[in-house]
Amino acid sequence: MSAGVQRVLPAIPATEVPVVGSGFFPVRRVYCVGRNYVDHIREMKEADERDPPFFFQKPRDAVVPDGAQVPYPPFTSDFQFEVELVIAIGRGGRDIAVADGRDHIWGYAVGIDLTRRDRQRDARDQRLPWEVGKSFDASAPCGTIAPARDARHFKGSIITLSVNGTERQRGDIGQMIWSVPEVIAQLSKQVTLGAGDLIYTGTPAGVGPVVPGDLIAAHIDGLPSLTITIAALEA
Repeated sequence: MSAGVQRVLPAIPATEVPVVGSGFFPVRRVYCVGRNYVDHIREMKEADERDPPFFFQKPRDAVVPDGAQVPYPPFTSDFQFEVELVIAIGRGGRDIAVADGRDHIWGYAVGIDLTRRDRQRDARDQRLPWEVGKSFDASAPCGTIAPARDARHFKGSIITLSVNGTERQRGDIGQMIWSVPEVIAQLSKQVTLGAGDLIYTGTPAGVGPVVPGDLIAAHIDGLPSLTITIAALEA
């Protein structure tokens, strides 16, 4: 680059999630908790049930809203769903105490952690990061966010996911190994959380594959539902 010429970086498009009533929640970062339901750990046969929580990230622009058409991604033949409770962080912090965790919550939503399961298993077997299986385009659908003042703090709410009208996942938020405040506290030991962060909190058992044309509907009692359609990958 010649002297005096500055490189202009392209602007990163804002990612925003609709909020109940009106307005939008601007997304800063997207974190996901791995293995937070005992029945899912047993289903996947890949960890000790007593392991502490661990986290991975998805790109901010992987977030897509309710009603989205999600293209079947490249580089997989085993594209799977995982329904999850999503925490929207409204106040940041580091080394947050469990007792203070709820003070940092802005709201809640229903989310789906879309996964290239074959690529995730390959990475696991080779002891490589999970990004190839988890962090790709449109891999983090998120429903409309209910502000915490309008939504109860979820302890015993039913969480479900159906494909083409057939229920595939059913669990209870109370089955999470690590509660919402514990998840916030654990993650804040590793990174400084900020307003705008979304945390996907793990999935119950029943995960499975989908194909183009499938209609996926996710629901948690007390929150707006999330529906997406799997579309064919555009050439």
